[in-house]
Parts: sequence; structure tokens; C-alpha cells
Amino acid sequence: MDVLNPADEVPVSEIPAPTLPISQRYLNRELSWLAFNYRVLEEAQNPATPLLERVRFLAISDTNLDEFCTVRVANIKGRLEEGLEALTFDGLTLPQQLEMIYAEIEELGREQQQTWQALRRALAEEGLRLVQASELDQDDLEWLQNFFVREVLPVLTPMACDPAHPFPFIPNDGLCMGLKLKDGKSLWSLLPLPPGLPRFIRLGDNPRRDLTRTNSFEGRRWTDQRFLPLEEAIPLFFDRIYPNFKVKRHGLFHVLRDSEAAMELETSHGQVNLAEHYLRAVKGRKWGHVIRLAFSAGVADDMRDFITTQLDADVEDVVETDGLLNLSDVAQFTSEDRPDLKFQPFEVRFPERIKDWRGDYFGAIASKDLVVHHPYESFDVVVEFLRQAARDPDVLTIKQTLYRTSKISSIVRALVEAAENGKSVTVVVELKARFDEEANIRLAHDLERAGAHIVYGFVDKKTHAKMTLVLRREQRGLRGYVHLGTGNYHPITAKTYTDISYFTCDDAMVRDVGKVFNYLTGYAVPDRLEKLSMAPINLKTTILGLIEDEIQHAKEGRPASMWAKMNSLVDPEVCDALYRASQAGVQIDLIIRGICCLRPGIPGLSENIRVKSIVGRFLEHSRIVCFGNGHRLPHKRAKIFITSADWMPRNFHTRVETLVPMQTDTVHAQLMEQVMMSNLKDTRNSWTLGPDGAYRRQTLPPGEVEFSAHQFFLTNASLSGQGKTRRKTKDARQLNRE
Repeated sequence: MDVLNPADEVPVSEIPAPTLPISQRYLNRELSWLAFNYRVLEEAQNPATPLLERVRFLAISDTNLDEFCTVRVANIKGRLEEGLEALTFDGLTLPQQLEMIYAEIEELGREQQQTWQALRRALAEEGLRLVQASELDQDDLEWLQNFFVREVLPVLTPMACDPAHPFPFIPNDGLCMGLKLKDGKSLWSLLPLPPGLPRFIRLGDNPRRDLTRTNSFEGRRWTDQRFLPLEEAIPLFFDRIYPNFKVKRHGLFHVLRDSEAAMELETSHGQVNLAEHYLRAVKGRKWGHVIRLAFSAGVADDMRDFITTQLDADVEDVVETDGLLNLSDVAQFTSEDRPDLKFQPFEVRFPERIKDWRGDYFGAIASKDLVVHHPYESFDVVVEFLRQAARDPDVLTIKQTLYRTSKISSIVRALVEAAENGKSVTVVVELKARFDEEANIRLAHDLERAGAHIVYGFVDKKTHAKMTLVLRREQRGLRGYVHLGTGNYHPITAKTYTDISYFTCDDAMVRDVGKVFNYLTGYAVPDRLEKLSMAPINLKTTILGLIEDEIQHAKEGRPASMWAKMNSLVDPEVCDALYRASQAGVQIDLIIRGICCLRPGIPGLSENIRVKSIVGRFLEHSRIVCFGNGHRLPHKRAKIFITSADWMPRNFHTRVETLVPMQTDTVHAQLMEQVMMSNLKDTRNSWTLGPDGAYRRQTLPPGEVEFSAHQFFLTNASLSGQGKTRRKTKDARQLNRE
């Protein structure tokens, strides 16, 4: 596709491109992601984090690792099977990369199990005990038998394996028990553990035990709770499951399957119905090739060989786990009513300006652009904006992109209401949002039944931009109101993800967003955009151009600096542009939560680049880019943007993304002086990336006070949302002076 504004193409820098070998110039993408998951696991080990939150971090790290295997490892293995021998851009062959990944996964798995053992002991000290079957007394066994017969046995389905009973299908993420039975002759059997059953059975009260304790948290009294793993309970009742057999031995195994192969879209045979394809693909995903097969420790060789052969698993993908299989299930403990072991609840704020306008969103936005910082400020601002649009008789049109949302979505309900009220509603639903394909198809059908126009975007690109356009008839004529965000229209994740919502009725911005929607719905490539940049057309060109501008400022003796916050930095061309900027003397600070393929701090290459990662209570998800623009006080005149795009090849070339300039004074100050400065100042949850690719938790010099960006945002109102009576709000520079 042609560049949107050919006259704005990036000038070639006079600074030479980096000449180091690529193995020294870039960090491996997959190993960088695994390093991020180590940082997640570190939060499970952090004594400063409340205990049940540490358990949650452990569960997240295991879920992350499973998804990494089913997507990224599966992708590499698929490319190997296709005979692809191309080097990765950091210089590794695919076999080399896979060997290093397997070693890291093995080490990460060991550390996860060690972390669980430490957490298990800490939980026991707090009255949440995970017990073994051998610890149960007669009262416990009587209670457990009643519970098992009533709640567990009816949903268990033993499956024999013989010529009349072929080896059953074990779905992706399936947890299953293998058994060797004996009744004159030997017989293999499988017993899948239904996902609807709790992994840990909460045992009933035992009159022989005094389990009540007083806790110092608000003077509340707790009753100690005991839990028995389901796989420990089942063997106690083998005689009820297999009354005619003797169980000689048993073992547990966990299956992960390739989640990507079924999703590949073949377009060479004419028209493709995207919705039908993805419905078939979602069903086919569970049949993917086994990508990882984990057995519990001590499983007999003949059982492991039998199951491995039947599942057609590769030898290198079979592992034995000395500990708890499928550690993500420990998330069950976080549902316990123990507020003393969780993060202290916080009161979500609502912008004062909207209250001043008595809930009139259109009036509040028309008075001045508004930024809402989630989760510290309520996502209800976005929902209520749509609800007002749905009910306002002067609103004619609503257009929105949907990448991910919740199953029962207040956003979708508002759009349905708008369509039923006779508005023209157009929704671009992305069917290629990984693991949300089926949910998105269902939501699209609900919207279509209500009368909305549904578009599924492009066959070869994902629509990842987060946009809403509302057109309203007013006294001055037709007026547009726009919401642009860094995160999804997902009311649930908006409570734990840090994201930026931007509202404006700027005429040029409205025209630009309208053109992007026309591109999505009708392939109408914009001739020129006034303020926005968009991928796959000119977003990358714009970013490279802005970096080149800073290089020019440095070469001409002006201050040169940039700051960027994102989830991932992978694109090699952008990395090289940042290296050139560093060589020119541009000071660069990057806050990258996850993958970073750039090596900071290398003399002669990247000594002016600093990279940090923040992993803590909230998932850092907002994407913000700032350029100093040649000024000594860049917080006043910097060029600041929010964006839906990380700096990865897929975001620049195979996704529809937006880059949005922030120009209103209060919005500008909020993002630069509050959000970016506080993230840069954070020491509580920050990790620093070294030139060797290792992350090290940020430490404080003697006498310095720890600073938490998350705590700062919890206790300080956003600048752009303040009402007529401005409340005293600190910015990060004030905190520095203090």
C-alpha cells in the first residue's frame, strides 16, 4: 500500500546504521518474553505483595507460559516442519532458538514449583492449608465420601482403552488421570478431570479441630480452611469408579495443543466467509498437535510411553513435573474471603468535569478534550458516553471497533440499545482476536439482530485500533465526538489494566476517524489525514520521522530526547533508528512491560538508551510516545501521542492501528507530567534492562524513599478531568522536589 503522505517520507540520517553483528545488536524475541514471565513470577515471590496476590501472580505466570507454548513454540515448530531455515532477526536458527526456549521453560517450571511450595507454607500459616489424603481423619473421610458421591462421581467418565474403545480425545489444556487396571488381564483407562470441578476440594468443618482464630485485620475472626487436591481425593474412591477392577497404578498428565494451526486462513479458493471460517477454526483448535505433555512425577515408564504414543507427542515435548500440574489452578485460592491477604480496595474516581456538567458527556467533551486514566478512573465514563449517545434523539450515527470485550458486555448492550432506538450503528468486529474469536462472533450476531451493521475488517489484517465515532445534530450543524483508546472496550480488564481513554470533538480529529472507519468498512484509503497516523499506511513512517527529527535537533545543538511506553519493542528498523538517535546524542527512556529486542547501554551504540519494565498490581497496558521537540523544558512543548500499537512488525504492517496527537494543555500535562514522569520515577515495581539482556530489580541509593507509580495514581486525580474547583494535585516533578 502506498504511503499516505508521500511528501512526508523519512529523510535518511547521516549517522550510519549500527554495524554490530545482529547477534549482539538485538535480543531474541521469545527469550525476552520468557524474561518478562520471570518478572511476573518474581511478584509471586515478593514478600511486599499480599499473600493471595502472590498466589495470583503465580497462576498468571503459569497461564502465560501455557499460552506461550501453544502459540509461540507451536509457531516455531510449525515453521521447522515446513522446512523453513531462515534465521531469526537476532541471528539464531530455528533449532537454536527452540533449544534455548526449552531450557528456559524447564528452568522457569522448576522455579514456579519452588515458589508454589513456599506459598503453600505461607498459606498454611494463614489458615489456608492444602492437605494430603494421608492427613485426613475418620470425620474428614466420612464428609469427603458424601461430597464425592454427591458432587464428583456423577460427572466423572472413566474411558477404557482397548480395540473396542479407541484412545479418547484429550482437549487442549486437558488434565487427565491415566490408570492401569487389573481383572484377570490388564487394561488401560483414562479419567479426564472435568474443568467444571474445583481443583481443590474445600473440606467441611471437622468437630475434632479448633479452627477459629482472631486476625488483626479489622478485628475479624477467620475459620481455618483445608483443601484437598481433586487428584488426591479420586484414588480414595477408585472402588466406586471401577468396582470390578483393581487399580494397579495411576498418574496425572496435562496436555497442551497447537492453538495456531487451525486459525490459518486459506484464501486461494475464492470467497471466504470469515465468520464461518473462524467458527470452524475455533472448534478445530482443540484438535491441534500436542505441543507439550507434562506428567506428574513418578509415572511408570509403560504408562508414559503408552500415553505419549497415543497422543503422538514428540519426545522433546514430554516432561515430568515434580510438583503440582497445571499451576494456574491455584488461582482458586484467590476467591477466598480474606481481605487481609489481598491488595487494599481503592475507590475508583470519576472525572469532576463530567459531574460539573451533570452527566452531560457531550457538553463536557465540547468544553475541552478529556483524558481518563484507567483503572484509577472509571471505565464507566466510556460506557455512559455510549449510553448517552444511544438515548440522545439528536445522535444520528455511532461507529465503533471491537477487538475484545467481556462476554456480557455493557458496551455491546449500549450499541444494541442504540440500534434499537433507530440510530445508524456500525461495528467493526475483529474475528482474529486470539482466543476471543467465538465470543466476538456471538456478539456480532447479537448486534446484527438488533439492526447494527457488522463489518469483519480485513482478511489479511487485524483491526486493533480502539475507536468510537458519534455524530450528533446540533445548533451549529452536524458535530462529531470521538473516543480513542490504548486498551480494549472491555469493562472487566479495564479494572486491572492501565490504559488511556481520550475524548475529543476536534473537527480535524473527527474527520480523520471518519476516514479510518471508511477504510475499514469500504477499503476507502484516506487521501490525507490531518492529525492521526494509522497503520498499515503511515504510522511507522511517522514514528521513524519523529525519531529523525530528534536526531536533527541533537546534530544542530538543541536538546534532544524522547520517552515511550509500550508493551513490546520488536521491529528491527525502529530499533536501528533508536540506535542512530542514541549515537547522535538523543536521550531515550523506554518503559516496556514485556518483550524488548533492543539492547540498551552498549557504548557506541545505545549508551543513551535506558529501558525499564514495570510489573505490579496493575498490568501496564497504555501506549504513550513523547518527543522533546528540541526544547530544554520538553514537558511543556513535547510532542505527545497515545497509540493502540506496540512497536512490532505486525502492528506496523498487518494491523489497523492509530497514533493520536495530544494537544490540549491539560491533556498534554497529564500524560507528560503525571503518567510518563511517574512511570519513569517508579522504583517499587521497576526492573532495569542491561546490555546483557538481563533484567534487574531497581534498587534505591541509601536515603532515598521508594516511589510507586501505581500508588501515586491511586491517590492523585488526573489533571484533564478536574472540574471548576481544581483540587490540589501533585505531578511527578513536584514529588521529585519533595
